[in-house]
Amino acid sequence: MSDDRARRIAQLRLRRPEAIQEAARRRRRLARPDRPDAVVIVAADHSARGVFRAGADPLAMADRGTLLDRVLVALERPGVDGLLATADVIEDVLAVGILEGRPVLDDRLVFGSMNRGGLTGTVFEIDDRFTGFSAAGVAALGLDGGKMLLRIDPDDAAAVRTLETCGRAVTELAERELIALVEVFVSHRTRTRVRNDLAPESVMRSIAIASGLGSTSAYTWLKVPVVDRMEEVMRATLLPSLILGGEVSGDPGEALARWGGALRLPNVCGVVMGRSMLYPADGDVAGAVDRVVEEVRTARPRADGRAVMA
Repeated sequence: MSDDRARRIAQLRLRRPEAIQEAARRRRRLARPDRPDAVVIVAADHSARGVFRAGADPLAMADRGTLLDRVLVALERPGVDGLLATADVIEDVLAVGILEGRPVLDDRLVFGSMNRGGLTGTVFEIDDRFTGFSAAGVAALGLDGGKMLLRIDPDDAAAVRTLETCGRAVTELAERELIALVEVFVSHRTRTRVRNDLAPESVMRSIAIASGLGSTSAYTWLKVPVVDRMEEVMRATLLPSLILGGEVSGDPGEALARWGGALRLPNVCGVVMGRSMLYPADGDVAGAVDRVVEEVRTARPRADGRAVMA
């Protein structure tokens, strides 16, 4: 990012903070009947949990200007439907729109990231407090939904607090007719870190638990990993589900093939891509986004007969 653009964003935040929230409230939301059933969402909420690594670079996402530039490139590619991020990133994108006279987030699905308190590498990582958006905050900023991370560690009593607060958030979002996007894993702590259990049986169990959160599941979507026996795994729910991109892959072609197979399943309705799309091994963000969109278009044509990417 140029120094001039960074300076202008900082000055806007300093002198006219209300302008960003006004822009959020003016944002033209994607009408519900027009929501595609094969969505591509850009994820940029990692840094609020202290995660900077992408591929071999431990500080890849530490430079906010570079991250924002990459997010903007991704959002401008045909076939990209929205953004999942914390308030600071969403508001940085809105600030660029104000300064450059272009409504970057109009007609997009925008999800606010809710619980970022389970900081990576900490003893309290599983006790994932809601330090980001609340349901009221998602509604106030005119977003389409809230995303939450639920990691269920059978050996950590703190997991039940996250389970309870996620259930409450699902209910509170549904009361406002907003989507609850639940990313769920069975997880285990090793000596150095929390690892997600990607055995098919564990993923099925986590999906079933997440599906039952809250007083209604009418507005609940799931965010799930691609694992072995995916067809069997996805029979654990009938909720709309998005595939998560995960780590930067050394073989993007193999990863795309696995995602493509999952996208052909009846209740898998798109992908959420973060590091794997924003920090591809070859550095070509636009190319990485286009490959993902093409895979989604091929695997899951739009219900109205139109391709995802025109």
